[in-house]
Amino acid sequence: MTQTDYAAMERPIFEAWKDAGYFQRTPGFGEHAGESYTIVIPPPNITGVLHMGHALNDTIQDACIRRARMRGFQTRWIIGTDHAGISTQTKVDKRLAEAGISRLEIGREAFIGECYKWREEYGTTIVNQIKGMGCSCDYSDEHFTLEPSYVRAVRKLFVDWYRDKLIYRGKRIVNWCPSCTTAIADDEADYVDEAGHLWYLRYPLTEPVDGLEYLVVATTRPETMLGDTGVAVNPKDERFGHLVGKTVKLPLVDREIPIFADWHVDTEFGTGCVKVTPSHDPNDWAMGEKAGLPRINIFDETAHVVEGYGKFSGMDRDEAREAVVAAFEELGLLDHVEDHDHSVMTCYRCHTKLEPWESEQWFVAVDGLKEAAARVVEDGSIQFHPARWKQVYLDWLANLKDWCISRQLWWGHRIPMYYCDECGWEDASVDEIEVCPACGAPVRQDDDVLDTWFSSQLWPFATMGWTEEGMDAPQMRTAYPTQVLSTARDIMGLWVARMVMASMYCCDNTIPFEDVIIHPTVMAADGKPMSKSRGNGVDPLRLMEDYGADGMRFGLLMQVTGAQDMKFNEAKLESSRNFANKVKNASRFVLMNLEGYEPGAPEPVTPADRWIFSRLAKVVEAVDAAYDNFEFGEITRELYGFVWNEFCDWYIEFSKARLAEGADPADRAACQRNLVFVLGQILRLLHPIMPFITEEVYGEMPKGDAAAPMLIVAPWPDAAELSRFVDEESERAIAMVCEVVGAARSTRSRYGISPKVALPVAVKVAAEADAALLLAQAHLIGQLANVEEFEVAVETSKPAESAVVLGSGLEVYIVLAGHVDFDAERARLARERDGLAKDVAKFEKKLSNPGFLAKAAPEIVEKDKAKLADLVDKLARIEAQLAELG
Repeated sequence: MTQTDYAAMERPIFEAWKDAGYFQRTPGFGEHAGESYTIVIPPPNITGVLHMGHALNDTIQDACIRRARMRGFQTRWIIGTDHAGISTQTKVDKRLAEAGISRLEIGREAFIGECYKWREEYGTTIVNQIKGMGCSCDYSDEHFTLEPSYVRAVRKLFVDWYRDKLIYRGKRIVNWCPSCTTAIADDEADYVDEAGHLWYLRYPLTEPVDGLEYLVVATTRPETMLGDTGVAVNPKDERFGHLVGKTVKLPLVDREIPIFADWHVDTEFGTGCVKVTPSHDPNDWAMGEKAGLPRINIFDETAHVVEGYGKFSGMDRDEAREAVVAAFEELGLLDHVEDHDHSVMTCYRCHTKLEPWESEQWFVAVDGLKEAAARVVEDGSIQFHPARWKQVYLDWLANLKDWCISRQLWWGHRIPMYYCDECGWEDASVDEIEVCPACGAPVRQDDDVLDTWFSSQLWPFATMGWTEEGMDAPQMRTAYPTQVLSTARDIMGLWVARMVMASMYCCDNTIPFEDVIIHPTVMAADGKPMSKSRGNGVDPLRLMEDYGADGMRFGLLMQVTGAQDMKFNEAKLESSRNFANKVKNASRFVLMNLEGYEPGAPEPVTPADRWIFSRLAKVVEAVDAAYDNFEFGEITRELYGFVWNEFCDWYIEFSKARLAEGADPADRAACQRNLVFVLGQILRLLHPIMPFITEEVYGEMPKGDAAAPMLIVAPWPDAAELSRFVDEESERAIAMVCEVVGAARSTRSRYGISPKVALPVAVKVAAEADAALLLAQAHLIGQLANVEEFEVAVETSKPAESAVVLGSGLEVYIVLAGHVDFDAERARLARERDGLAKDVAKFEKKLSNPGFLAKAAPEIVEKDKAKLADLVDKLARIEAQLAELG
């Protein structure tokens, strides 16, 4: 089978949209002409490539912006990329290392130059891939988090918060990466389960108490004992109450440290006594602060033991662990060791174990920002979809501690703090400062850069000209706040909450967006996270090659439910590609039957017309409601069922006789206009999700002078206007027609009866009204199902030698007498039933065998289970046929 070159078909359409200026701020029309609808894309990293999460999220955003554009809003989808501090620096460091160069050798400025070279080379990769998806972003005004205006915005926010005492510098415990040599945010740490140990160490009492000579402490990190400044017990632990206030002599370093009580101590952990190292554990820091313990930092920035610790100095933390344990054992102070599985934090970039480490950093005092950010979610100003994420957001805010915003990197927004070493002056400044305003001596700028999330929190407004004019900037006046933010759950705190905090502060207590969509995480088919290491990742670029951008987009949204995770099913994309072909074939049928077409208003003249118009009205209403609730899976399911089953399979079938040669000219003209109208509405409904094929078909459709030049700016179907077509009676009539025709066709297929053979059919209905409706459509049933002797009644019994098919409120009897050899058919079916029963028994026995289940590969077991299910289904259908034949 020849592979379709979807890109070759899609690219010219995309370029036509872009060249026409439809991706820029549209002028708007209709009732929403003066209203703005803006989305900001979560800025992808310049190191990134399109992955399944991007593909899903970008499809959601494009569906929202395209529909808003068609509804007449002044739309714009702002695109840009993030400089991605640690990610980019790591990539460039690696590239330099491969060339035998170190950034320390070439210096800061030259290294930043190399980072910009990287951006020029790779920074547009993901943007070009987003274009390939058909995303209607405003590519004429692409932003970057290190562009001059954005840099100025970030500096301004830092200065304002610094002036308002919301930013401060201090020594605190941070998560430190010894490999990247920078602080890492708590939320960015990856947790890895590790099989470790619990070492029980003996700490001798300075003076024995009641014959007790030592305390035993349990620890997962014996190397940090070099920095211990206390031993803690729980105040309620009666075993150690008499020791509080005493001291122990810390082995190896001969340091006398106090025994004190603190509620942090878990009496069930270890012995109930814990060593306290304030500079290397956040809980110990808190206990040490309360108890007034000194803080001793035993590691340097690469996690090697600092000078002053004898043979341990210069060892890395793993070497120090082995050496400390060996020294305790040699001194007879290693009580015992237990296996202990626990979770360790690792760097999200290089996967090195993080070190809780005391260092001087810059922090945001979040207590001054949290209240406003919580209030606008609590009062509904910002709404989450699904709604359960509201509480997750509020809980994250409630537990948020002061935010470490300094990073020991070169690539990024350099902290705008300036210091004079001559007179001690220091201050923050939006503008560059070279000389001290107090004494005229040269000043130096802080060496650290800001956390990437600090800069990205300004994204919704720093991309709209806020920097210089604030809320008076033209874009801010007309397009702020934005309407929808769609993102993943893992950055809800890191990014979403911080954007709300920053916007409430910077934008006169204005929210940054009205609705937050937390889309599901795309998992592999087995429910595990997609990753290179597992080899279970799926490349969206390959999916677009195989199924087209439309097929991938529609197939992804079909899988969206309210669940937190989404198991990716590629079969849905194949189904979507087939759906796209179905739309194309149906469109081709309509276009091929427009000879002599005269434009005019649609007019539902037959029950079939009134049925499809009524169904269209209800589908538009349902799709609108689903969009309002951001239920994208529901949107695709509504459209799939209506377009494939009702329009393509039935309405086109109903139309064929009306379009045939010799048909009534007036009815033919009405049918043509109705087909064009309904197909046009379908193209509009599908366009936000399947933009390419719908635009292609729209270009071939007959259009009046007032029609939109391209579908991308054609008006969205008007639910209120279409509601006049709702016709329950016609819907019931045609629904029954479809059930009767379907029953006759399936019975013919089941028994191998030619469509040319006319069959008697009787229908039992629940009410006289249904009987009247159905009898009125007898000609349609005869035309589509080749039915003779058609009878409909409320009280009727099953004719002899007939098949029965149950429908909604009716029973359809298809008389088979004279067309089926019942004896031969019963004998054939009985043989088939017996063979299937044997196969079912064989597989049931096999799958109930513990030995087979233990030894067989999982995929073999699953294959056999699927085979058994198929056999059971076939057997049930054969038995139903036998029962039908009597």
